[in-house]
Amino acid sequence: MWTHLRRSLVMVVFCTLVFGFLYALAGTGVAQLVFSHQANGSIGPNGSTLIGQNWTGRDWFHGRPDDAGPYRANPRAGVSGGDNPLVANGVHGESGATNLGPRSRTLLADTRALVAAWHRLGVAHPTPDLVTTSASGYDPDISPADALVQVPMVARATGIAPGRLRRLIRDETQGPQWGFLGSSYLDVLSLNQALARLRGRS
Repeated sequence: MWTHLRRSLVMVVFCTLVFGFLYALAGTGVAQLVFSHQANGSIGPNGSTLIGQNWTGRDWFHGRPDDAGPYRANPRAGVSGGDNPLVANGVHGESGATNLGPRSRTLLADTRALVAAWHRLGVAHPTPDLVTTSASGYDPDISPADALVQVPMVARATGIAPGRLRRLIRDETQGPQWGFLGSSYLDVLSLNQALARLRGRS
């Protein structure tokens, strides 16, 4: 009996050291070495580069909507809306896909409402990404095409020439990861921070 207890105790100590400490330390070390930006968090004074957030008005570039959509904002009912699933319009939001299929009447109505919302902002031809949600609702990125269709809106609101805004979009565009994974994209926070610097020089 004492032999079994001794073996059990040794196994508990061994597993605690290996899986409770060494494994955690190894994971932290790899994360710091390879993914330090993500591991240390991305929230700065102006927001996060890893989490989509709410941008209001015509003088900023906007991101993709969350599963509630900007047309659903209703603080009295506790519905956040906007493109920030964490906090939008003063209401804490949620993350998650709508799971609506292509024949869903709700999806069709929501998409039409988003198109109308973009038209009110002055975007004549919103892209499919701008009127549909990402899988998580946290998407912080947009495609170059998503940004380019917003140029007339931002140009009218800020007085910055469309050509300068297009150059800004080109300069802020990130290529596919490792040159072949995914497609080109822009981080909306980084794009708007660059826009703020451009506005400061105008």
